[in-house]
Amino acid sequence: MDFLNAIIALANYVLIPGIAYGSQLALGALGVTLVYGILRFSNFAHGDTMAMGAMATVLMTWLFQSWGISLGPLPTALLALPFGILFAIGLLLFTDRAVYKFYRVKKAKPVILVIVSLGITFIYNGVTRFIIGADDQSFFDGERFIISAREFKKATGLAEGLSFKTTQGITIVTAIIVVIALFWFLNKTRAGKSMRAYSDNEDLALLSGINPERVVMITWIIVASLATIAGVLYGLDKSFKPFTYFQLLLPIFASAIVGGLGNPLGAIAGGFVIAFSEVTITYAWKKVLVYMMPESLEPSGLVQLLSTDYKFAVSFVILLIVLLFKPTGLFKGQSV
Repeated sequence: MDFLNAIIALANYVLIPGIAYGSQLALGALGVTLVYGILRFSNFAHGDTMAMGAMATVLMTWLFQSWGISLGPLPTALLALPFGILFAIGLLLFTDRAVYKFYRVKKAKPVILVIVSLGITFIYNGVTRFIIGADDQSFFDGERFIISAREFKKATGLAEGLSFKTTQGITIVTAIIVVIALFWFLNKTRAGKSMRAYSDNEDLALLSGINPERVVMITWIIVASLATIAGVLYGLDKSFKPFTYFQLLLPIFASAIVGGLGNPLGAIAGGFVIAFSEVTITYAWKKVLVYMMPESLEPSGLVQLLSTDYKFAVSFVILLIVLLFKPTGLFKGQSV
């Protein structure tokens, strides 16, 4: 029984949160790796693009809630999500036309575009705070749990109850659907093949008659969709706070680089590597070890390697190690 309790405690605090957080990072990292692979620069504004898309979704969710519109047990935010995606698409296409296109025509070096994207980050962040405020904003409604700890304890008689939040289930299912749809699009459609050809060899793609502006537009549409979905899922699972999305930039970039920058499959793998690294290193293992070890050997401390306040430091250390020893990442993306 103690072994089962230990497994359930591990699932509650490491496995399920790690999978949900990894799914969110993977979706975010996919956006970063697409921009790097196709547009050839590191988009530092991606975190605040997530915040802008999520903000639009939050505002629409509040509007639907005020009208009494809901999805029953599911969050109303899912109904508002398409509006957030449309807003983010319009925002990125406008930003590309007003800012990035000028530097693209001038064939500016990637480092220039990185600096430009950093400036856009500050603009996005300021606008988000001005519109919705800097504090935590809650927009979750519907059923809180798919499996509640109390009901699980009653059904099984175990001391430890399994808890599986609705937001975690939605995150995992949505991530699977989005990833399958994205890979199908990139591998099976004409537009997706054009994007891959443009990424592999820009000059040859242009000679083949591929319209570069169309490729750029489709890329921004996909990136805006991924960013908004990732931002909303993260906000539902935790809470919406504009500055948090700026902080997420580190684990998202770490995920993309660890997996192999420019490689979509690597972005997904990197997201889960970073997520589980953060969760396992900052988790206090005392509860699991108490179930697993004899009473005489039970730990007196929390058995926690790092406080949760330093979870982003884990991403930084992993990123540093990868850059030093394997700059192409796990799946041999482009060298950083």
